[in-house]
Amino acid sequence: MATEKTAVGIVGCGNISGIYFKNLTTLFSNTRVSACADLLPERASAKAAEFSCRAMSVGELLADPDIMIVVNLTIPAAHAKVARAAVRAGKSVYNEKPLAIARRDAQQLLRQADQRGVRVGCAPDTFLGAGIQTCRKLIDEGLIGQPVAATAFMTCHGHESWHPDPQFYYKPGGGPMFDMGPYYLTALVNLLGPVRRVTGSARISFERRTITSQPNSGRVIQVEVPTHVAGVMDFACGAVGTIITSFDIWAAQLPLIEIYGSQGSLQVSDPNTFGGPVRLRRQDDKEWSDVPLAFPHAQNSRGIGVADLANALASGRAHRASGQLAYHVLDVMHAFGDASRKGRHVLLESACQRPSPLPLGLKEGTLDE
Repeated sequence: MATEKTAVGIVGCGNISGIYFKNLTTLFSNTRVSACADLLPERASAKAAEFSCRAMSVGELLADPDIMIVVNLTIPAAHAKVARAAVRAGKSVYNEKPLAIARRDAQQLLRQADQRGVRVGCAPDTFLGAGIQTCRKLIDEGLIGQPVAATAFMTCHGHESWHPDPQFYYKPGGGPMFDMGPYYLTALVNLLGPVRRVTGSARISFERRTITSQPNSGRVIQVEVPTHVAGVMDFACGAVGTIITSFDIWAAQLPLIEIYGSQGSLQVSDPNTFGGPVRLRRQDDKEWSDVPLAFPHAQNSRGIGVADLANALASGRAHRASGQLAYHVLDVMHAFGDASRKGRHVLLESACQRPSPLPLGLKEGTLDE
């Protein structure tokens, strides 16, 4: 376990960065934010003043010998470029999701990191929260028997009515599958293991979207990516999974994630959060029962994957929110689109190990015994 705080540099100081700054500064005992950078220098300066770190250019941050991990919170289109620059600078890097937009860019990043002897991590890290770790424990202990099936649903009607700048959600790297799919698929791979093959259908239901939120109300977005994706997954363990991600649905009454086993069923907590609820119904039960969370980190703990990476760098163990896991999820997301276009099943070329579960008995803010 790390005995000194690992210095982190954050690239990208937009909306999502606040919780990373906060948690990597105050929640986790093994990290400190040393510097930050943004294309808009005033945003970096504001975060630096708020969290007592240094505002730099991206080049200066990457050249800083104090920084061990670069947290890459840029827009999806920039993920691969910024991450490769960090790797060339000899830094380990942790990307916001997705790992990259194109498979080839993600593959190149992982190869370069391996050549340089540095590591790649990637969000989402919500699967390390109390809710999904409790679900993992229940499955590993056989409480629902052998998993045979799973369902996952993420439905809404898009972001143009509330998000201040929703255009990118409808461009390459966006859409419901690339925006929200990583939360659901990462949770499923953590719970069930890698996917072997997929099939699916995808469509653009509304070719244009009119923004009604401020400050861009009235602007029309030309939609470039599928906004409704339905997929079927054959997991290597034998379970069959169904997933729908959609920006085309006004209202639905669907579970977020459920796992169905030979001896019972499990309602999984929201994969976009860290806490519960977790509910279990075994084969002889008359009702669902709430399961107490067995782990810490039930509040918003974004950055836990960075803290886990920091400990892994210090100890030599594998980190959990890994580039290999994120690449497998990226591969699955692309495969749904490939299957829809080609009208057939697609065999996955990638695979990954299930991340190691967190140990029991941890204190808030720690990740190793």
